[in-house]
Amino acid sequence: MLSRADARLIDHLHGSFPLVDQPYAAVGQALGMTEDEVIARLQRLLAQGVLTRFGPLFQIERAGGQFVLAALAVPEARFDAVAACVNAFAEVAHNYRRAHALNMWFVVAAETPALAQDALARIAGATGLAVHAFPKEAEYRVELRLSALAALQDEEQAPWR
Repeated sequence: MLSRADARLIDHLHGSFPLVDQPYAAVGQALGMTEDEVIARLQRLLAQGVLTRFGPLFQIERAGGQFVLAALAVPEARFDAVAACVNAFAEVAHNYRRAHALNMWFVVAAETPALAQDALARIAGATGLAVHAFPKEAEYRVELRLSALAALQDEEQAPWR
């Protein structure tokens, strides 16, 4: 279960990370924790799967790169093997199973559009499946912030407990 200190840490870091020489120490100071405690909590939350990712979001196109959303129609009997194959590519950022004819969706990140296309072609060759690529046409910023601390408090006050 998520502790109150964990929830406060998550809420504090959501959308804000100090750009200083010792950012974890600054976060710790703001929350009454040590730098080591902040780092240990984040490592534990990642290891437990409470946090699935901790890092920046980039607009890779500004640096000349490209993110491409892609999908495969994978026969169910081959799904795990194809997932392992796709995930072995360094360019694959993350991979999701979907209940759809295109049942495997993943994101390719590359330093240039040509390298992204090359990675997609190599994935098609390695899997023997057609890769459906959906490159970004426009970017929209939609931010949703849900408080981990508020969710924890709601759970603590739930009438069924």
